[in-house]
Amino acid sequence: MQRIRTRPQFQAAMAGAIVAKTPHFALHRLALPDPEHGRLLFPVQDTWIGVVLPKRWAKRAVTRNSLRRQVYEVSRAVATQLPQAALVVRLRSGFDRQQFVSATSDALKRAAREELQQLLARVSRPAVGPAC
Repeated sequence: MQRIRTRPQFQAAMAGAIVAKTPHFALHRLALPDPEHGRLLFPVQDTWIGVVLPKRWAKRAVTRNSLRRQVYEVSRAVATQLPQAALVVRLRSGFDRQQFVSATSDALKRAAREELQQLLARVSRPAVGPAC
């Protein structure tokens, strides 16, 4: 699994369709070009993952960093089931500060992890089993 790091990579991936949503997150997906065609943005045929966490929805840097770590951990755990595409997880609404008082509370991490697992499960490839 590769990480999306440059602005052109993010712009290209965000231009792709939104393939899954949860109450707080949206998942953008861009199919990678064929190996025969030139691939300047995504040189490796692999799963590419990026995270967009606007300050509008997560004011504190510690919250954004915690959510970013959660995205990368969950995606690493299901990396074998993810399609070979450019995926961007975008925070689309804020977590309620009344319910999650601390910026890095265990409750916030648990809630984010559950939503991210649901989000990535919607685009995961089925596990390959024995042929019958």
